Amino acid sequence: MSNDNGSNNKLPHLSGLIFYLILIVGICVLSVSIFGRNTGKDKVEYVYHYIESEQYDVSDVTVRGHSAIIEYKKDGKEQTKTLDVPSESVDELISFLEQAKAEGKIDTYRYEEPFNWDLLLNIIVILAVIGSVVAFLFITRQSGDKGVFSFGQSRAKLAAPNQIKVKFEDVAGCAEEKEELQEMVDFLRSPEKYKKLGAKIPKGVILSGSPGTGKTLLAKAVAGEAGVPFFHMSGSDFVEMFVGVGASRVRSLFNDAKKAAPSVIFIDEIDAVGRRRGSGLGGGHDEREQTLNQILVEMDGFDTNTNVIVMAATNRADVLDPALLRPGRFDRRVHVSEPDLYEREAILKIHAKGKPMRDVDLMEVARATVGFTGADLANLLNEAALLAARRNKKEITPLEVSDATYRVMMGPEKNSKKPSQKTKKLTAYHEAGHAVVLRAISTTDKVDRVTIIPVGQAGGFTSHKPIEDTEFHTKGMLLEDIKVSLGGRAAEEIFLDDISTGASSDLQHCNRIATAMIKRFGLSDKFKNMVFGDDSNEVFIGGSYGQVQPYSDVTAAEIDEEIKSIIDSCYEETKAILHEKYAIVEGLAQRLLEVSKVDGPEFEEIYLANGDLTGIHAKEAALKEKYSAPSDNNGSDTPSAPVEPLPAT
Repeated sequence: MSNDNGSNNKLPHLSGLIFYLILIVGICVLSVSIFGRNTGKDKVEYVYHYIESEQYDVSDVTVRGHSAIIEYKKDGKEQTKTLDVPSESVDELISFLEQAKAEGKIDTYRYEEPFNWDLLLNIIVILAVIGSVVAFLFITRQSGDKGVFSFGQSRAKLAAPNQIKVKFEDVAGCAEEKEELQEMVDFLRSPEKYKKLGAKIPKGVILSGSPGTGKTLLAKAVAGEAGVPFFHMSGSDFVEMFVGVGASRVRSLFNDAKKAAPSVIFIDEIDAVGRRRGSGLGGGHDEREQTLNQILVEMDGFDTNTNVIVMAATNRADVLDPALLRPGRFDRRVHVSEPDLYEREAILKIHAKGKPMRDVDLMEVARATVGFTGADLANLLNEAALLAARRNKKEITPLEVSDATYRVMMGPEKNSKKPSQKTKKLTAYHEAGHAVVLRAISTTDKVDRVTIIPVGQAGGFTSHKPIEDTEFHTKGMLLEDIKVSLGGRAAEEIFLDDISTGASSDLQHCNRIATAMIKRFGLSDKFKNMVFGDDSNEVFIGGSYGQVQPYSDVTAAEIDEEIKSIIDSCYEETKAILHEKYAIVEGLAQRLLEVSKVDGPEFEEIYLANGDLTGIHAKEAALKEKYSAPSDNNGSDTPSAPVEPLPAT
């Protein structure tokens, strides 16, 4: 079924097979060249010449296959001559010899049946083909694969109990999810306790959630805690171009799991084969639907004493077939949500093991990474370690962690790009508008960084982090979000007397929020407590074919007017805020043109100073004087000792 490293898909060693095939082909070619040739260079007329010529006294002629052996006397000496005869002329030669004997030209002749070299050659070719097939099967079997006969066999990777090192303690957060799965572990350890009470453990568990939240890790932890074999297979491994292969692999997988029971089967990305049947245009996919049907049959046929638990993971539980989720199959659904503040801190502590850090507050990192999954947090600390190594540091500092956070969110900074002064000025006022409006009205977020350095497709960005995690959004919070998004466009209009295309993504964001407020959340003044349409997004092409709009065209026009009214009202309020904070926007924009990047503490200082940069410039001058190199006794500008770099502002 599998080998020690958990994979049963080794590639066969083909070098011996290739050598063997070349040898067989060479033998066949040589046989054809030796035994199958018929040059015909010695024509049958040569034989006639010896018999009819008076200088040769032919006594005997023997025809053997394609050769004529002539015995004759010349000048009183007995001699023998062998001539080649084309196969098509043998019958003609025999008739001639018969007539020559009757006329007394030769004493006798003999004809011997030739050996059938064509039959021998055919036998050699057949044996070569059979030998090649046998060699191929032998080599593939020796390499740990069953060759063509394993096409319909399970391709699941088997992890033995001693190979699974993941336990629940290695999965930070997910307290409720682990509590749900602990029942599975207890059943696999001691199933008799449940059988005595007549309880039936769920046969299948669906783990749903966003990518990177730890679904696969939780499945491995179940097998690790229970100490049972773990069969891991992706949903796409079932589907092949040949109909019936997927169903055959499902049967093979479940048979292997039953033999190894108690065990855990884990099917990752089950939506690849478990999508709702009969959805969209054009019908379904025969192979995928047959595979799904076989999964349903296998799970339905499970005995209560099988001790096999099927776990599956998906990012799109809404597209799964209802028959897959009914009781008796995948009858328990565990949603793995994104980690909250304290769960993010716990995840960071796990991934920080083995990484030397100095002055890094993981709680602050957790506050700045709202919406990050476990995989994102692991990537963040890895990027911080890579940045520290690139900068030849022996420890990871808060600077590397901060840079890695923005690197994960936005991408690497493009410091090599040199935008024009006009572009930098426009970007500076645009980002200053976002930051000042956020600081003036937001009750939930605070500014973390403002930069005009190009990142990804953006010419700059304003980053903010929440003061605390929130599970919901109020109407006021959504309106604040719209105003902050409009801050860049409003600043361009007020301070540059022009507007640019740089606000396109901001405007799209505003329109999405306003539309959702009216159509999904019922938060508009005109359509109070009303929603339009359902909240489900149709993922199948043609699934909504023939459906009608759930509201009239008049209502649709009124919804458009309400969206415009919300955005226009927020835009006017945003411009009023920027007029009120005019000096702060000017000061922040000038500071961005000087240093290109302003972090949260420095932004707060500029905001509280009403845009006055005098204090910041004085502080910079003091730092330069403190860290500048002293001149030598000769008045030379060359420093006598290495100069420490200025700390980042």
